[in-house]
Amino acid sequence: MVRIASASAEPGYVLALTFTDGTAGRVNLAHLVGKGVFAAWRDPAFFAGVQVDPKTRTVCWPGGIDLDPDVLHARAMGKPLPGTDSAAA
Repeated sequence: MVRIASASAEPGYVLALTFTDGTAGRVNLAHLVGKGVFAAWRDPAFFAGVQVDPKTRTVCWPGGIDLDPDVLHARAMGKPLPGTDSAAA
């Protein structure tokens, strides 16, 4: 299982990620801003507060916001999302 080793926020709601398998990539999350639990991301400073949860090894923000590390890895590597045959989902 590949998990997140480090994460940092970049302008435009992009995460720069390094994974536990040594790969690295960027994931644009702008399409989520303002939707449901991601409403807090309307404040770029909130988004910039991304952290890596030491237990689950995925990205997280205050309020219980987190993202699936397998999906992030697939998107960062341009591979099909888990359970699909499309990297665009």
